[in-house]
Amino acid sequence: MHGISIKAEPLFEIFGVTITNSILLGILGIVIVIGWLAFTAHAVKKDRDGLARKGFFTRLALWCFEGLYKTIHDVIPNKKVARQVAPFAITIFFIVAIQYYTGVLPFVGEAVTWGEHALFRSQAADLNFTVMLAIITIIAVQVWAIKVLGSKANFERYFINPIKDPIGSFSGLLEIIAEFSRLIALAMRLFGNVFAGEVLLIVVAYLGQYASPAILPLFYIFELFIGGIQAYVFFMLATVFVGLAVEHGGHHEPDHSAEAKRMSEITT
Repeated sequence: MHGISIKAEPLFEIFGVTITNSILLGILGIVIVIGWLAFTAHAVKKDRDGLARKGFFTRLALWCFEGLYKTIHDVIPNKKVARQVAPFAITIFFIVAIQYYTGVLPFVGEAVTWGEHALFRSQAADLNFTVMLAIITIIAVQVWAIKVLGSKANFERYFINPIKDPIGSFSGLLEIIAEFSRLIALAMRLFGNVFAGEVLLIVVAYLGQYASPAILPLFYIFELFIGGIQAYVFFMLATVFVGLAVEHGGHHEPDHSAEAKRMSEITT
């Protein structure tokens, strides 16, 4: 068994751009997401016109979409913002779920190698991917906060005159720290779970050896369950962060008790 690398491993370069094993599998995951959702939209249109009936994968996508869409409206009180956030948050859910699931395919890992490295590795096990996804999420939260509150009010959430309002100024500093902590939590939670899943499968396959064909399917099922949970947690956290941002107003002190309550409901 080769050593387990935390970072994605470079395979080759295209026009000076290094292609890693996680990028290769990530491309496959994106193709699956786009293809699945496009096929679902086409099937729904045909079913609406009475030309076809929805299949299993179409019904699964619709079931996920309807449940997630309802959750967004439950979390974000502003219905206009909820409708705008829905495409972004639901897309994140599907991307995270598919990228997680492609990481447990039989040909992923050391089953197929390129030189000394595995040819395919889960995109979600690449810290670059999880950090970028977290950055995009935090930026999107700020964009919606500015659209709802305005630039001035959103700025005053973080920067308050310490002479006129020292307590509010300190709260603004805490809010800035909270934004960075949210970014780190989003990135590290997903990366840590995917990497731990990779290690678990490799260790079980190595220790089980000849018995691994009978043992591994149970762990694959477990990983599929965990993948769905992680995708939902990332989706839910992104939605909650938007909801908290648009609820703030002007000089109001951030409602940390409401945030703590929602975060505890997600993580428990």
